[in-house]
Amino acid sequence: MKSIGILTSGGDAPGMNACIRAVVRYAVANGMTVFGIEKGYEGLINGDIREMNGRSVSDIIQRGGTILKTARCSEFATEAGMKKAAESMRARGIEGLVIIGGDGSFRGARELFELCGVPSAGIPGTIDNDLAYTDYTLGFDTAVNTVLSAINNLRDTMTSHDLANIVEVMGRHCGDIALFAGLAGGAETILIPEKPISEDEICENIMANKKKGKLSNIIVMAEGAGNAEALQKVIIERTGVQIRTTRLGHIQRGGTPSMADRILAARFAVRAVDLLLADDDLKVAKVVGIRNNKIVDEEYSVALARTNKGHEDLYKIAKVLCT
Repeated sequence: MKSIGILTSGGDAPGMNACIRAVVRYAVANGMTVFGIEKGYEGLINGDIREMNGRSVSDIIQRGGTILKTARCSEFATEAGMKKAAESMRARGIEGLVIIGGDGSFRGARELFELCGVPSAGIPGTIDNDLAYTDYTLGFDTAVNTVLSAINNLRDTMTSHDLANIVEVMGRHCGDIALFAGLAGGAETILIPEKPISEDEICENIMANKKKGKLSNIIVMAEGAGNAEALQKVIIERTGVQIRTTRLGHIQRGGTPSMADRILAARFAVRAVDLLLADDDLKVAKVVGIRNNKIVDEEYSVALARTNKGHEDLYKIAKVLCT
C-alpha cells in the first residue's frame, strides 16, 4: 500500500494531533502519500480531503483537539453513505485509512471494510478508556490529569471551609476517569457505574468521617454512576454535611496532551502505518492497542467483542485508602 488517508472521528481527545503528526511523518518517511480527511466520515463522503506532508503537521504535537476536525455522520451509517465514502477515497487514489476514534468509529470502519473492501487500521482515541481490548486509550492520561488538577484545587477550598464536594466526571459506561483520578486525588468516595454503591453506604462513609472530625469529603462520580444534584440533596438531608457539586464537563477533553499520551500516540501511529504498509492484498481491518506495555493489534470484530477490562485491583486499593 502506497497511499493512505487519516481521519479523526467521534469525540476529540488530547493526543489526536500528536498521533496525526506521527502517522503523517512516519508514512511519508516510508514512501507513502498521505491525505488528511476533514471532519471524519462526513469529510470522507463529501470529499473534504487534502494531501499532507511533514510541514503540514508542524507545531501540533502540543495542541489538544484535532486539526482535522471531527464530526458524527448519520449518512455514513447507511449503505449508500458508505459506498459514497469508498468512491470518494478511491477517486483520490487512497488505498487505506488510519482512523483515530472510539468504538463507534471502529464499527463504522469494520462495516466499511465488509461492505466496500476498504482496509484500515484503527487507533483508540477516546478519553473514557472504554475499549476493553486495550489497557489505555489515547487521551485518557491527559483527561485524568485534568481531573486530578481540579480535585487538588477543590480540596484546598473544601478543607478551608469544611465543605464536601461531588465532582462529576465523564464516563457513562466506563468509570476509569473517576477511578484513576479519585485514587490519585485521595477522594473519600469513588462512584463508578461498574461498582454501584448505595446512598446509605455513601452517607455512612460521610458520617464516619464526620465523627473523625473530617468534613471536607471529596466524592468523585462518573456521570454514568448517578445524578450529582440528587445525591447532594440526599447527603444534606441525611448527614447535615454541607456539600457542593462540580461538573467538569468538556474541559476534560481539551488541553495539552501529557507526555504519556504523546508517546502512546507515536507508538500507536507506527504500528498502524506498518500494518497498512505491509498490506499488499488490501485486506487489513485491525485496531491497534496496548497491553502490558506492548503494542498489539487485532481484527475489529475480535477487539470490539471483548468485555470491559475493569480494574478490580485498583478499586480494592481505593476502597481501603479512601477510609
